Amino acid sequence: MKHRTRSREVALQYLYQVDITSSHTEDALSAFFDHFVDNHELIPYAREIVDGVCEHLVQIDALIEKASENWKVSRMSTTDRNILRIATYELAFRDDVPYRVVINEAIEIAKRFGSSKFPSFANGVLDRVWSGIAKDGPTQG
Repeated sequence: MKHRTRSREVALQYLYQVDITSSHTEDALSAFFDHFVDNHELIPYAREIVDGVCEHLVQIDALIEKASENWKVSRMSTTDRNILRIATYELAFRDDVPYRVVINEAIEIAKRFGSSKFPSFANGVLDRVWSGIAKDGPTQG
């Protein structure tokens, strides 16, 4: 499995923890990496994702809600919403990952960790997120 894929999965697991505990600190993130990540090459990109999602959470959730049509982020399962958050962060705030790669990675992670109908839902939402970003221009971070 590719390093970035695994880094996304590590970030997903930590963001799940943050959602459940409502607590994100540098100490908590470091402790999570120390206890749960054996391959230290995964940490830099996982950290970038976590920091980016946490820094831009309000904007990310607004993009998801706009694209998800009648679904509030707060009503989505914890895992599903964090898969969407990671992908939306990459779509909106990173220009080094092609949008097709972001969407494909999110769908694959959704198949592994999300609910059964989530991969097709994620595909539609992320396609609309990307279409909005492409039309309106990149998000300023």
